[in-house]
Amino acid sequence: MKILVIRRDNIGDLVCTTPLLRALREHFPRAWIGALANTYNAPVLSGNADVDEVFAYRKAKHRDAGESILAAWWQTWKLIRRLREESLDLAIVAATGRQPAALKFARWVRARRVIAYGEPADGIDDPLPPAEGRHGHETEAVMRLLRPLGIDEAPGPVRVFADPVLVEKLKHDLAPAGGGPLVGLHISARKPSQRWPVERFAALAHALHASGAARFLLFWSPGAEEHPQHPGDDGKAEKLATLCRGLPFAACPSKRLEDLIAGLAPCDCAILADGGAMHIAAGLGKPIVCLFGDSGAERWHPWGVPHRLLQAPSRQVADIPIEAVVQAYTALLASR
Repeated sequence: MKILVIRRDNIGDLVCTTPLLRALREHFPRAWIGALANTYNAPVLSGNADVDEVFAYRKAKHRDAGESILAAWWQTWKLIRRLREESLDLAIVAATGRQPAALKFARWVRARRVIAYGEPADGIDDPLPPAEGRHGHETEAVMRLLRPLGIDEAPGPVRVFADPVLVEKLKHDLAPAGGGPLVGLHISARKPSQRWPVERFAALAHALHASGAARFLLFWSPGAEEHPQHPGDDGKAEKLATLCRGLPFAACPSKRLEDLIAGLAPCDCAILADGGAMHIAAGLGKPIVCLFGDSGAERWHPWGVPHRLLQAPSRQVADIPIEAVVQAYTALLASR
């Protein structure tokens, strides 16, 4: 059997699909299992033995400087032709809502059978009611897509694998000296409601070091804040580094997703807002203090790892006090 799993959206979404890939491998150990992702999220599957091959296409908004939309489309067309050559038996659109663009991919690659959330009119061989995709955690909703194959089980943990060579290099080059726990701080968030002020991250770092000799690795979305396509937090990271002067603290540039994965791998704990980096940390098995703003905690909390989730009544991360994060961190480490 040749199976293609299509997950073409965000980093966290693909991380939450890894239990489905694990279940497919366990139930069909001899199958060829491919994954269609995009160039933005595909590194999530690096080193994942449940997948035989990862195919990544470039979305128009992610194209390189100077690359035309036509060139990006041409590369996508070549990828589709390559997948057609596989003579796919099954395509699973691993999204928890109707995704017309992903369904187009399933049709373009000419899979003999398509499983997806949607309606029979969408051209799906095994359609699941879209309402079912809105219940429970994202991993649970994704796993329901395996029911037409006779697989009806709870999802296992999410899994992400770091490059061991890159991990050792980053540990050698960056890991601050000391014997306290190494805490990963990720300060970036796509939604304004998910952003915690830099000054609070600094006060938190000073408090955790004073109480438990914590050491810190800083992560952020690289780039200038005013960048039209990929706004980043270089300015905030520089400010936080200044405010944390004197602490065992190192900035971990992560221009590639592989760098973020490798940088989080040696951390003993991660403190960060809901988003792709949080799900990466969960995939690495890290205990997490997660700061939730205007997003659904039941749907998107870290899956399968110890965590403490904080969400203010206002659903604004900026309204979460430092003391609450310190208490959550202390309780999380005490529970290990």
